Amino acid sequence: MGLEWYDWIGIAGTLMVLGAFLLLQAGRLSGTGIVYQLLNLFGAGGVLLSLLGSFNVAVFLLELAWMLISGYGIVRSFRTRRATSG
Repeated sequence: MGLEWYDWIGIAGTLMVLGAFLLLQAGRLSGTGIVYQLLNLFGAGGVLLSLLGSFNVAVFLLELAWMLISGYGIVRSFRTRRATSG
């Protein structure tokens, strides 16, 4: 099994997304927390990079949406923190 660099990044991304979900379900992370959002953002980005090896439009759309939603969550978290601290 000859894996390329983008395959390894995709595997790491998949593990990040699944790890974030596991930690959320285990009560170790908050769904609105920055760590959860960053794991999802970078995980989805890793899966997107893996598409350089073999493009799949369905996975591309899913991971792009995942990144956009994670980015929204990060911005929302920072705005909420700023509003409550100032």
